[in-house]
Amino acid sequence: MASDEEGMPSAPPPRLLPGTPRWVLAVAALLGAAALVAPVFAPGADPIDPLRFLPALAVNAGLCVVLGWRARSFPQERLVWERIALSAAVVTVAAAVTAVLAVVPATRAYAAVPLEWAPVAAFPFVYAGLVRWNRFGTNLADPNDVLNGSAAALAAVAVLDALLTATGSPLAAAPWWDVYALLGQVATGLVLLGTALSVVGLGSMNRDPRIWLVVAALAVALCGDVGRLFNDGAQVAWLAGAAPLGAVLLTAAAVLRPGRTAPQPTDPTASTIGAFVVIVASTAVLLSGAVSDSAGAATWCAALAATGSSVRLLINVRELAQLAVSRREALTDELTGLANRRAVLRRVEEAGAEGLPLAFALLDLDKFKEVNDGLGHAAGDDLLRLVAARLKPVLRTGDLLGRLGGDEFAVVAVLDAGVAPEDAAEALGRRLLGQLREPFRIGGMSVHVTSSIGLAPSVGSARPGTGTAELLLQQADAAMYAAKRAGTGQAVYDDAQHGDASRHLALVEELRAALTSDQLVLHHQPQVDVATGRTVGVEALVRWAHPVRGLLGPAEFLPQAEVHGLMGLLTDEVLRQAVAQSAAWRRDGRHLRMSVNLSASNLLDTTLPCRVADLLRDAGVPPEALVLEVTESVLLSDPDRSLAVVRRLADLGVTVSIDDFGTGYSSLSYLRELPVAELKLDRSFTAGLLTDARTEAIVASTVALAHRLGLRVVAEGVEAAETLDHLAALGCDESQGYLHAPPLAAERLVEWLDGRVLSVP
Repeated sequence: MASDEEGMPSAPPPRLLPGTPRWVLAVAALLGAAALVAPVFAPGADPIDPLRFLPALAVNAGLCVVLGWRARSFPQERLVWERIALSAAVVTVAAAVTAVLAVVPATRAYAAVPLEWAPVAAFPFVYAGLVRWNRFGTNLADPNDVLNGSAAALAAVAVLDALLTATGSPLAAAPWWDVYALLGQVATGLVLLGTALSVVGLGSMNRDPRIWLVVAALAVALCGDVGRLFNDGAQVAWLAGAAPLGAVLLTAAAVLRPGRTAPQPTDPTASTIGAFVVIVASTAVLLSGAVSDSAGAATWCAALAATGSSVRLLINVRELAQLAVSRREALTDELTGLANRRAVLRRVEEAGAEGLPLAFALLDLDKFKEVNDGLGHAAGDDLLRLVAARLKPVLRTGDLLGRLGGDEFAVVAVLDAGVAPEDAAEALGRRLLGQLREPFRIGGMSVHVTSSIGLAPSVGSARPGTGTAELLLQQADAAMYAAKRAGTGQAVYDDAQHGDASRHLALVEELRAALTSDQLVLHHQPQVDVATGRTVGVEALVRWAHPVRGLLGPAEFLPQAEVHGLMGLLTDEVLRQAVAQSAAWRRDGRHLRMSVNLSASNLLDTTLPCRVADLLRDAGVPPEALVLEVTESVLLSDPDRSLAVVRRLADLGVTVSIDDFGTGYSSLSYLRELPVAELKLDRSFTAGLLTDARTEAIVASTVALAHRLGLRVVAEGVEAAETLDHLAALGCDESQGYLHAPPLAAERLVEWLDGRVLSVP
């Protein structure tokens, strides 16, 4: 995908909203025509001729209809277009009133007043719409921004009026309703253009072509007003088409499809700075009025602007106070009132960036679950609050106590200079343990609490700076588990003793990310029919394409996945890839069985059969094409539950295979009770088949027994042709091993298959 800024996709070409009716496009065309003929009704015509106001009436009526259609037909940004449509309605009504007043002789002299003041009256609606549009690109809407915009407009009017008076412009002597209507149009035009440009300033919003059309529309309208201002209020022929042209641009913005935007965080200082600028400008006008001993409308506008901005500043103060409360709540543990995980890690990073020597202590309450189960969760919550209160006296200036979650507490302590970090960490651990020696009174009972503490100094293997927090947390966690296993109460992290545990924890976190980032891949080892030499199936073996360490075998991460509860997610990913690959091969005419290994946790998951059924159905793979391998030791972990899951898998039509047969307890009752269709002889038997008579007898007996029970036998670890010949003599059905091929990626396996006899159809 094309990119024009730090990975952001480039803006797509503008497109019309789906379902835009033709009459809307026709109205847009008529507005364009109005922009061309508008100069005909400019200077030279009777200023109170009713025909002079008909173009304004027609243009704004057409714009009102289009914007109303946009707001009604599409819910996206409805409030934006409703407010801008209301502004067009205000101008339309004013133009109609003006035309009527121009017809009546008694009111002809004041006929232009409603239309001149209409843009000022419409300003709050347009401004509110732009503010709403602006907030579509941020995370917070602020209804009080209209107050800021109004104050800014009043300040601009005051400044413009003061300039007219100072320069001696003839316009200053005109009736106030004419002068201030024009000044109001220029001032509100400046505020609206600045607001629209602030929307453009949002990184993602400036890729939306519609906001550029709105900016152009406001700029064109402002040019017309400024032209009149410099022409002493008279209309300029070549600028008479500014208003219709602006309407055309707004119509185009209304009918274009919205661009994609990514919300940006709001800047809480923006409105404060704006209010401050308005107050400064207003104060300058007030001072100039006081010096010149004139108290005209400019002074009143400046006073109102300063008052409005002062109110806005007071609102900002209130909002900042609320923001401070929200931030404190976001960094506080609700139960204990201590710092939460986010605050603890932030403190570590801040201190690390300052180069301060730290000790990170991770404290875990032993057997806390027994308190919850025996006395109830309310008692457990009380205990956590009491522990928090008991640990607080240990803190010194600059230390932070927090609760990471559950029954885990953390202390971030700044170490004293001149003391060995390990010694200072051990002293901290002793102080923490000493606070927990006395029993806690909970519900009238005395409850003794023990804990295990892992301590990690921020020197040695840890380097201050970015990443210090997560590194110290991992090291303290490894030390804490070591203390729990040893029963010593506390342990200071030592890379030589705890490095493997720490690296395992880091590996687990990386594996969590790998499960959602397509880093797990499958290799497939062929299974060959011993009698015919044809490839009849493959076993899917997972590999981890680690971005730093390269391709990792299953032995390097599967044990950690099982311990840390990731096997369910990992098996789901392996099954998904295996079934999808099986479906792809079947479409190419390669009807191979696909074998997948299941772990102990998989067989305790009663929802697994449903997920397998859904995968097979969605991929269009018949159940008999999937073989699920389980080991005897896995079945022993929870026999009743495991057997129930295996039976439900077999009921789907999936083949169940006993993997590594002969290495476990080899209880023959499993062969009687389980719906097994395949036995896989462990590689230890094939390795000794030619040299050990007892091994040969066991293999021969196992093959004969399996055939009597109607089971297929697959020999693993076959590496020599002599071993394969002997297996054939014993009647073994299938062979798997490096004699045929190592585990191969899917594309390489296809190349290998193409060099052999194709699998059975």
